[in-house]
Amino acid sequence: MELQTPDLLIRPPVPEEAPRAFELMNDPDVRRWNPTREGPDLEAAAAWLRDGADWSDGTHATWSALDRRTGILVGSVSLFAIDTDDLVAKIGYRVHPDARGRGVARQMVDTVTRWAFESRGLMRVQLEHAVGNLASCKVAVAAGFVLEGTARSAYAVPDDGREDCHIHGRLPTDPTP
Repeated sequence: MELQTPDLLIRPPVPEEAPRAFELMNDPDVRRWNPTREGPDLEAAAAWLRDGADWSDGTHATWSALDRRTGILVGSVSLFAIDTDDLVAKIGYRVHPDARGRGVARQMVDTVTRWAFESRGLMRVQLEHAVGNLASCKVAVAAGFVLEGTARSAYAVPDDGREDCHIHGRLPTDPTP
């Protein structure tokens, strides 16, 4: 399963991406806004990639995003909490520090959301982020998600903190970004 944008090749992760995934998993901004499992070494990063590539239970689909010019991993995006009864899912993403500010997140989120509507028949995809994560709010809006509200104390942060969370939604009938 490969998806493409003008800048990205989006496909299931492979263990060979472990060095870049290790950097991504341990980036302070990723750890702050979108924590992954602990990533103490390359083996843990390779396991994270293998687990992401296993879509067999139907509850998630995870991709790596590669820069089409260089073939280097620039981010990851996951459709998760897929509910086949209600035809809804959530989406989350991470962008490598050296790829930020280039539209990688918007391209990943928009492309995978379109795939969810067209290939999985979903009727809603939801993107949630901590209110303080202004960059994620911009990504959501740029990818065609509508800000629907704020959930109080809905986001767990490192060191046992809690933050309010913005909820954005996109429907297949919404205007294309």
